Amino acid sequence: MGLVLLQLIPAPLPELARGRFSFFPAVVGVKHNEWMLRRATWTEVLVVNTKTSEELWIPRSFLGDVSLVDAPVRIVGLRKVLEVKEGLVLPHRRGVIEMPRQANDYSRPSGRPARVLAIRVEAHPESRVFRFLRSSAALGILACLGVIFLVRDAHLGTRLGWSTATPRLPSLTLDDDYSSLVKKLGVPSSDRWLSTPNGDGYRRLWYARRGVTIVLAGRDRVSARYAGTLNGNGVVINAAAPVALDQFLTVQAR
Repeated sequence: MGLVLLQLIPAPLPELARGRFSFFPAVVGVKHNEWMLRRATWTEVLVVNTKTSEELWIPRSFLGDVSLVDAPVRIVGLRKVLEVKEGLVLPHRRGVIEMPRQANDYSRPSGRPARVLAIRVEAHPESRVFRFLRSSAALGILACLGVIFLVRDAHLGTRLGWSTATPRLPSLTLDDDYSSLVKKLGVPSSDRWLSTPNGDGYRRLWYARRGVTIVLAGRDRVSARYAGTLNGNGVVINAAAPVALDQFLTVQAR
């Protein structure tokens, strides 16, 4: 089997802002390894899981190179193996298991130190070359296996409908306003008001855990009523007021 060599580029953010990606190695504690960039600061990036809508803040110092190959998904290298503990992203540490001592294994008396034996290592000029070739071959095999698994998972995900799954939401109607939505769905992760030249406006409510955007239409924030729902990809999944929802999509795209 031939080795697949992935060309890497050093600047991750411009490429991550335009699609989905997977971490390599995967984050320990998260089963679904597919993410989207939500926000970035000088020191951290906020990513959201495309299946569970789980959000993680990852320090930029942990981000490595990004592959130029984006089919079926782009690969983002991590400088360390990371894991999630109580909502925080930390370097993964493997526990050390102490072997039980045998019944006839007695400790050496402390009064006399143990003798130190010198060990001579034979120098081999070609050992570094062989180690480099062995490491390169191992990395190539891992990269090839990673691409195969990503392709397989992408086909399975498409067949099972992970990318188009509609979140379960309570029944919403044109009579629902902000207060009734908070009672049914809770407080949104973000609340933004978009105004139009004719005086109308749209209230955009983003629910990160559910992965949906609720749109309210009206003259102001208080009088705005439910117009429709979008999924995480901006696709309409429920339209109570189709005309108002189409106008909202036009205003948002500007």
